[in-house]
Amino acid sequence: MNPNSVEAVAADTDVSIAGAQPWWRSTSIYQVYPRSFADSNGDGIGDLPGAISRLDHLRDLGVGTVWFSPFFASPQRDVGYDVSDYRSVAAEYGTLDDAQRLIDHAHHLGLRVLLDLVLNHTSDQHPWFLESKSSRDNPKADWYVWDDGRTWPLGRRRRPNNWRSELQLPRAWQWSEQREQWYLATFLHFQPDLNWHNPEVRTEMFDMIRSWLERGVDGFRLDIFGSIMHDARLRNNGRRPSLRFGLPRLQDPVRTLNTEECFELATELRAVCDEFDGDRVLLGEVFGSSDVLKRYLRHRGKPGLHLVFAFDFLAAPYRAETLHALIDGYEADYPAPDLPTLVLENHDRTRSLSRLDGDLGKARVMATLLLTLRGVPVIYQGQEIGMANRYIPLAEADDPIPRAVARFVPEALNRRLPERLNRDEVRTPMQWDATPGAGFSDSATPPWLPVHDNHVEVNVESQTGDPDSLLEWYRTLLGLRREHPALHQGDLQLRPIGEERHVIVYERTSGVDRLLVAANLGDETATIDVPTASSILLSSDSAGTVRQGSLSLSAHSAAILTLD
Repeated sequence: MNPNSVEAVAADTDVSIAGAQPWWRSTSIYQVYPRSFADSNGDGIGDLPGAISRLDHLRDLGVGTVWFSPFFASPQRDVGYDVSDYRSVAAEYGTLDDAQRLIDHAHHLGLRVLLDLVLNHTSDQHPWFLESKSSRDNPKADWYVWDDGRTWPLGRRRRPNNWRSELQLPRAWQWSEQREQWYLATFLHFQPDLNWHNPEVRTEMFDMIRSWLERGVDGFRLDIFGSIMHDARLRNNGRRPSLRFGLPRLQDPVRTLNTEECFELATELRAVCDEFDGDRVLLGEVFGSSDVLKRYLRHRGKPGLHLVFAFDFLAAPYRAETLHALIDGYEADYPAPDLPTLVLENHDRTRSLSRLDGDLGKARVMATLLLTLRGVPVIYQGQEIGMANRYIPLAEADDPIPRAVARFVPEALNRRLPERLNRDEVRTPMQWDATPGAGFSDSATPPWLPVHDNHVEVNVESQTGDPDSLLEWYRTLLGLRREHPALHQGDLQLRPIGEERHVIVYERTSGVDRLLVAANLGDETATIDVPTASSILLSSDSAGTVRQGSLSLSAHSAAILTLD
């Protein structure tokens, strides 16, 4: 057996390898943003050799899986989410050999590996698109979505339909002078949509996926998967503006989002993964109601994606009643064996500590919920040490989205937004130590984004071994999650909100392993009824006590109790 094969992965951080259930059901995921993780050659850009050198941190943290944001060949106009070759690595990140070493070393450390796949679109510099736009009768003419559109009086060009891009204000259709047709770009204008209605596109993309699975990749995070299959007849979207999934929509995207063909494609991708041993996993970035999301898991009696993101915590206020309702909804919407995939922050949204106004007590409470709820938790790089947004003006953005809107949004307004438009603010270099380059790079070359000023105090080195640090809190929680079946495979029983309106309490149970989790999100000490035969296993409140069936928890603190 190949010692680096999926079957031979050392299982120290995957609690379920030897059990009956698939490994991914009890894993925890750490998202690495390669460009900002570790720079090995001093050019200011994170790379794969740098990532390899820092994988020990993830093993020591106690996660089971590492998800790498795209490192495929790309012009980097959207930081790798504009792919120009799915089968090679961007030169600034390394080589295919580096990618293989990354996969193999992660496996050696007991870490599973997920790659971020952008299937909806490519870069407009991809050789496929360059060929496709060269004429209307070339071999790849139908690999992208093209249409003549319609003609206004006096010969003015008119787009094929009313579809808008995901940014809403721009239209989704872009004109090609070379081909004299419109092409579909659901996101940014330099990201033309692949035509998944074309069997040749399906065959090539499935073969590409197989090539990475053959290299030992354990699965994929699927970028904006719900937008891949549009209406083949190019019919208009609904014209009624609405608020969908917490985001403003200028039209109802019934023809471009969560179509029947998207659900069917999920089952086809699952069949590709099922060709391989080792429980390869598909994690979908999809948006919709719980009924819609569950159709990606099973469609017409066939298995689909293994997991889908539940993004509610990204925007939910720090309020017990709101979070209690979300947890209650997850339990109703994802009954076993289904599981939600839970996130507090990612590379697109405001850092959770910034949403919590820098309050580390609140950060410990949210970390406790994330890592003890029934679900698959995802940690974004730097979250475990409390990295915060680093303000970067829109006019200085590397991110293409703020560059596109900077002239329409006053900077003073942007600074007041709870979700600022510049995603660079959450993508700054990982803070490893207090040196000028934060340990991300030891070169005098400036990093591609500026290091946060607080890196002198907030970094991995300074928090390691400090029992009061956020990093050690995450390590302890992840250790308990691995050790206790109740936390990684148990049932969850949520107590109703009682007189203590700021308190969330639930029990996790697996056989004789029984734990109680209590979180006080209020500004005053709370008293919580607990079974008499219980004791504190872990608490963020040094003054927390259990006496005669009563748990006392200070403001913004959490505790885990054993129930004997």
